Amino acid sequence: MDLIPKASKQPNPGDGLGRGMEVALLVLLFLGIGYLLDRWLGTKPVFMIVMFVLALVGQFVSMKYGYDQRMKELEQAREEASRRGRPADGRGKAAHS
Repeated sequence: MDLIPKASKQPNPGDGLGRGMEVALLVLLFLGIGYLLDRWLGTKPVFMIVMFVLALVGQFVSMKYGYDQRMKELEQAREEASRRGRPADGRGKAAHS
């Protein structure tokens, strides 16, 4: 009897820590690109701000689509499970004749 679940060999990209690291690293990368563009073009923080906002909006859109896709998968799985286990009357109880 195993009470402790076995750790998976591969990290789950959908877990909170992985997603948080992805957001943080992508924002830092875009900030760095914005900083380099500002230095090269002689502007102040214009490109840093634009790249920062672009990175955040992109990450939130990515999270939204990922969430929607996961919810669709779970709804389909729930519908399939309910179709397989549903009694003939469809109310969750056996029909009395």
